[in-house]
Amino acid sequence: MDSDEENDIIRTESLLIYRKGKEILDMIDKIAALIPENDEYLMDIKACMLSDAAQLTVKVAGAEAAGLYDLKMENAAIIRKAARDLMVRQHSLDMFGFKYVEYYKIVRELIEEYRLLFIDWVAGFDKWDYIIDRWGLFNPPGVGPFDKDPDDDIPFHGFE
Repeated sequence: MDSDEENDIIRTESLLIYRKGKEILDMIDKIAALIPENDEYLMDIKACMLSDAAQLTVKVAGAEAAGLYDLKMENAAIIRKAARDLMVRQHSLDMFGFKYVEYYKIVRELIEEYRLLFIDWVAGFDKWDYIIDRWGLFNPPGVGPFDKDPDDDIPFHGFE
């Protein structure tokens, strides 16, 4: 790993949203450790919780490495889904009789803190660093999937 990659990792890990995601993952890990291994339903919920919680840091790192607006937004959408899924896991735990479901309120409070950091983080995406998303989901404001690509006007003659 070169020093630029190391600096990128250090910068990403210093982001408030990344650190809050790590805090959520740590809390989920502690709650998941309380789930009895002989309960198949709760073990499935545990696996989903751990997977969703991991997305909160992994996808921040992916977005930070991506650069392009559409790739950042794609990662942001995955993060949003994972966080929203985590918010409702409390109901699943309760429904299947998890003995310590009240601890999950801590997770929900952490996710609310994460959500506020998420809003600021997404607002900081560079809207000018993009390629047109021809699927139309992750274009910056004012750019549509059928817009002409401004790069098409740049002559390219290759190597002669």
